[in-house]
Amino acid sequence: MATKQSGLGRGLGDLFARTDEDQSTPLQDGSTFAELPLEQIVPNPQQPRTIFDEDDLAELAASIGEFGVLQPVVVRKAGRNSYELIMGERRLRASKLAGRATIPAIVRGTEDTALLRDALLENLHRADLNAIEEAQAYDQLLRDFGCTKEDLANKIHRSRPQVSNTLRLLNLPERVQMKVAAGVLSAGHARALLGLPDAESQERLAERIIAEGISVRSTEEIVALGRGRTEPRSSVSRGPRLPNERERDLSTHLSDHFDTRVKVNIGRNKGKITIEFASGDDLERIMAILDGTTI
Repeated sequence: MATKQSGLGRGLGDLFARTDEDQSTPLQDGSTFAELPLEQIVPNPQQPRTIFDEDDLAELAASIGEFGVLQPVVVRKAGRNSYELIMGERRLRASKLAGRATIPAIVRGTEDTALLRDALLENLHRADLNAIEEAQAYDQLLRDFGCTKEDLANKIHRSRPQVSNTLRLLNLPERVQMKVAAGVLSAGHARALLGLPDAESQERLAERIIAEGISVRSTEEIVALGRGRTEPRSSVSRGPRLPNERERDLSTHLSDHFDTRVKVNIGRNKGKITIEFASGDDLERIMAILDGTTI
């Protein structure tokens, strides 16, 4: 049975008239267009997105069943009759759900490292990633493609502290990361948990946040008070004074600027700023910022 096509679908069909899987159409940038069997396309190990909404996929599958795939996926040759997906995993998955045998694809070169890097960057812009998927994508770009944090921040139009703070989420224990990826724990909660000294405390407080519906602000206060454990204290003691709004704002600003935890305490006559560092190299990095920049 012939599938119904919209005007846009027919337009693409006219543009890419040769759809036989053994044929391809050369494109101006040196790549080719072809209609490829779904079974020949393997998943992209560099795909940052790992969680796909089933309802969204079902809706896209219904659209593909009626109108076809309106935007080709992007692949590269991986072997004889085998292609590696670079962009378009939602379209690929939905096409399988729709029962299609083939999918329109643009085939790129096999050794184009810059292409893979840029494809991953495009996925970061276009995909609705959760905070952990985003952090993993950042980490992959830094490790596999030699990007610096500054380069990455510029390419995705975010500040370097934003990139650094997102990457820090990968320091959380795996169980907490899974909760963030599943959407039961927000990125704000996750960043607050990083202030706790060990994985066990982070996991316990994460469970408490979910069970009690604790807000991000309350979580930050719990961490600041050093009460990241769920069991009550054996004796009641007066805790430290909670930071006021001015102190919190300054602490957040300086923490972002120095890419580490900074505490600000403003007293009646004097104050104190505490900058934490993880190692000698980290201290040298902070000293370089102090010597070379103005806040």
